[in-house]
Amino acid sequence: MKRIMISLLFLSLLSPATLGQNSQERRVQAESKERAVFSDAELAAAQRREFAVSALISLAKEANSFNDLALRPRVLARAADLLWDADNVNARALFLRAWEAAEKGDAEEVTIKTKDNPPPMVIALRRLSGHDLRSEVLGLMASRDRTLGNEFLAKLKRETESKTPNSNSTQPLDNWSASDTDAKRLEIARRLLKEGLVEQALEIASPSLNYVNAKAINFLSELRTKNAEAADQRFSFLLSRIALDPSADANTVSGLSSYVFTPGFYITFKPEGGGTWTQPEQTVGPPNIPANLRDKFFQVGANILLRRLPPPDQDSSSAGRAGTINVIRRLLPLFEQYVPDTAVALRAHLTQLTGSATRDTSRNDNPLLTQGIRDEEPRDLLEGLQDRIDHAKTPRERDALYATAAVTLAARGDVKAHDFADKIDDPKRRSQVHEFIDLQLIQLAIGKKEASEAVRFAETGQLTHTQRAFAYTQAARILVDSKRETGLELLEKAADEAMRIENGSVDRAVLLVGIAMQLTTADRSRAWEIMGHAAKAANASDTFTGEDWIRFSVPSTRGVKTIGIGGEHFSLFRVFQLLAKDDLYRSIELTKSFRNDTPRATSILAIASAVLKETK
Repeated sequence: MKRIMISLLFLSLLSPATLGQNSQERRVQAESKERAVFSDAELAAAQRREFAVSALISLAKEANSFNDLALRPRVLARAADLLWDADNVNARALFLRAWEAAEKGDAEEVTIKTKDNPPPMVIALRRLSGHDLRSEVLGLMASRDRTLGNEFLAKLKRETESKTPNSNSTQPLDNWSASDTDAKRLEIARRLLKEGLVEQALEIASPSLNYVNAKAINFLSELRTKNAEAADQRFSFLLSRIALDPSADANTVSGLSSYVFTPGFYITFKPEGGGTWTQPEQTVGPPNIPANLRDKFFQVGANILLRRLPPPDQDSSSAGRAGTINVIRRLLPLFEQYVPDTAVALRAHLTQLTGSATRDTSRNDNPLLTQGIRDEEPRDLLEGLQDRIDHAKTPRERDALYATAAVTLAARGDVKAHDFADKIDDPKRRSQVHEFIDLQLIQLAIGKKEASEAVRFAETGQLTHTQRAFAYTQAARILVDSKRETGLELLEKAADEAMRIENGSVDRAVLLVGIAMQLTTADRSRAWEIMGHAAKAANASDTFTGEDWIRFSVPSTRGVKTIGIGGEHFSLFRVFQLLAKDDLYRSIELTKSFRNDTPRATSILAIASAVLKETK
């Protein structure tokens, strides 16, 4: 039957003139392999490609009926992105539909609604972050056609300005937030960076890189990992501009320091105390900044920090006196290391400021003053800990100090972390910290490719089924190529732990997908079995999307420490790409077993992606 279909497709692709050739011409053509129009393999590839295009168009039509208004534009935009090379006309039409659906979704705030009806401040922060449906659509548009992306970005900007009074001065003055338009630009540019489209990302971002804020500096830090020269040039330009800006204050300098010394960790201090910061998933060391650029930062930073502050009742800066003191205290060790002469002047200025500072917010024991700049050594941490514990006012405060010590030691691979966790009074928090410690130790072992050590912690640690399944999965990843049987045994242990997770939990589906992904190369037959279980787990969960993250967090006096499970190794999209390569028709049947729109749409998009990629 397949042979008949291929023959019919072959005939449909031939022109009438070709069919009318005489027998001699046909014999000559048949004898010349170089002039053969299609081989069987080429016809099969054409069929697969046509199927992928049809599947995407059908999915786009179905998207109109999705109950989830946020899912509609996401599916339409991703379908358009995949169709771009194969069917440009339909792709452009789908991008337009995606934009219309995103406008409707954003108008109804479907990405920020929760069962708890968040306060207006939460909604405002969501908008300012640049994370909305139109930004997602624009990111994919811009990756395919910068002109099209800019056209819709301009439309979005006009709409924003029409709703914003005094739209010519929408740039926030807190050295933290970006304007609504800039936030969207930078979010789109960040998405392009992740796709490796560096030039396009910089072109989109450039108009929004004239001010210091968390999004702009974090974008430049990410850009530096892709193109250090381009990022340094843009940062140098920003330094030159800030040097002439009379509104620049201590928080401006703090923001600039993030690019030079603490990529991803961006902090500003408030006049009334406390601070606001972003923190990367993984700690990143100082980048290798050219000496001349680093010196320029210190020169610009010192000039701003040494400015005379107005009286408190006239100070409209974002940092105020207390915030300025904190920024100087935080950065002073760096000035002392690289530009000691300037550090002398800064220290004198600090003495002058603290002489009239009465707030506790400027005290030197604020952990944010050292985070990312100068981490405490374990001995220093322990020496100061007992005194702070003795002066703790409440059991909750004392527990927080023990948790801080435990988490800090665990990050260094020190098993003594458990001794401090044992001293926590609150049983729930004590258990949470123990779990976090063991999970941290497992991650460190995996990072060193010490699979046996990770397995030991998995078997003896105080872990949940989710955490233990993750540990076995990660250890198997290290061993499955060199010690296949051991790797497969660990994957079976991981599957057993995953199946012990409560049915209906997202964790169960995420872990089973991750296990199946490894089995696609190690044991394909078993991979299909595990994916059957994953589909059932997905159906039991109302929130599983296929791109979920499982996060474990512990609060401490140094902020919230988080470990995440997710990403490419646990991606439904990626596993269906692999399954489609193994057996296209079986993967198509498997998509039908998903009852919920999101994982089913994700799996169809993945299959189409795999087919179109292999038939280019």
